[in-house]
Amino acid sequence: MSEPVIEVRDLTIGYDNRVIMQHLDFSVSRGEVFCIMGGSGCGKSTLMKHMIGLFRPMAGDIRLFGESIVSAPEEDKRRLMKRFGVTYQGGALFGSMTVAENVMLPLAEYTDLTESEQREVAEAKLKQVDLAGYGDYMPAELSGGMRKRAGMARALALDPELLFCDEPSAGLDPITSAGLDRLILRMREESGVTIVVVTHDLDSAFTIGEHVIMLDKEAKTIVAEGAPAELRDSSSNIWVREFLSRDGLKH
Repeated sequence: MSEPVIEVRDLTIGYDNRVIMQHLDFSVSRGEVFCIMGGSGCGKSTLMKHMIGLFRPMAGDIRLFGESIVSAPEEDKRRLMKRFGVTYQGGALFGSMTVAENVMLPLAEYTDLTESEQREVAEAKLKQVDLAGYGDYMPAELSGGMRKRAGMARALALDPELLFCDEPSAGLDPITSAGLDRLILRMREESGVTIVVVTHDLDSAFTIGEHVIMLDKEAKTIVAEGAPAELRDSSSNIWVREFLSRDGLKH
């Protein structure tokens, strides 16, 4: 077995003195699609923000590629950040820049490529996410699903080994959401990238998720871990079974 791409050990996260999640322990294997799930407000996106180094945990450690992103000096942290990409809810594109210019941002920050070379890479990445020909469009001219794809193109600009996706299907209709799921799986198949997805979309989780952790707001920790279908059918936690079979979503 190869070393995990991500190792989270005895992690406690929160704001000020308020603990949101505690004693989190899990690993993400190379090449898998790993889903972080749970009810609204349980801390899914907050956990992801800690995993990419935006926030410092209250306790515990997060290791990416065998190195701690928590204790790494700034130079080492920046080097680690070049090895992963991030997509945010809504795409998080800059509205005053064209789609291609948005995709070029990581290239401008982390590489010595000329502007024309950056543009060439951006066009290739847009083609990879089925947005060929849309480089000169403004984000406002794209549909919600297209903005998410453009955000994914930007996240893939540096050919990362690891990709974080925060609620990729949020706000999308079922057909567009299913198309994004297929894109995520295709990215994994084509490049072998490891993908971490924060989601509350059950259809998406069952389609793309190989390994899932369930966060519980009341328990403030992980209450189940495994393949989504196995957790739905045989988890010892009633709430987990209800959540994954939709029964827990009626309230």
